Amino acid sequence: MLRKLDHRYMGGAVYDWLETTYHFSFADYYNEANINFGVLRVLNDDIIAPHTGFETHPHKDMEIITYVIEGELTHKDSMGNVGVLKRGQMQYMSAGTGITHSEYNNTDIPLRLLQIWIVPDKRGHQPTYGEYHFDWEARHNQWLHMVSDIHEDAPITINQDVNIYTILLDEGNIADINVAFGRQAYLMQIEGFSTVNEIALKEKDALEIIEDNIHIEATHTSHFIVIDMPKSSHPYM
Repeated sequence: MLRKLDHRYMGGAVYDWLETTYHFSFADYYNEANINFGVLRVLNDDIIAPHTGFETHPHKDMEIITYVIEGELTHKDSMGNVGVLKRGQMQYMSAGTGITHSEYNNTDIPLRLLQIWIVPDKRGHQPTYGEYHFDWEARHNQWLHMVSDIHEDAPITINQDVNIYTILLDEGNIADINVAFGRQAYLMQIEGFSTVNEIALKEKDALEIIEDNIHIEATHTSHFIVIDMPKSSHPYM
């Protein structure tokens, strides 16, 4: 089963320093019918103006992943970690019992990133932080497995049965995904235009996929992220 989510009808906000699209209820945007998709609680597509950002703020009991699309992100947290990430790189935090951090754009150009929050397998994990500087070419016309739980072999592991993949398809190229029985996935078209099982997608659109096979054709150079998880309505914690 497939369901298209057109970004024009998603939540969002525009401030002098931030333009954001909310795939799920967040901040001042609330839709009782759109709280989460399984264990995927948040997917925010943020564009942060130069020399601005998210000041220090707390998190608890959430697996938080940030994927940089354009620009440069500077991260600082209460565990003493400092990181700088560029296009195609990723940071992750298990907020667990509690962590504070800031995310800032210290450059002269806009920063675009995806913020992904995953409900963990239980409360009270020890807070952790990490980052991974993936080779950009590793996703060129092939799936790159970025995130998994501890039982899989992705470079980043989190406290939940989730797999995250990305791919950059040249115009005219194709890719397939099999979302197995008992699984569901959330696909986002980060950049470009495509058809997925003959459904037209454009930048920022998404698809909910439940126990289905999909065939992607890039009608323009296309960048995707796919978040695979157990099939579940999973209420927000």
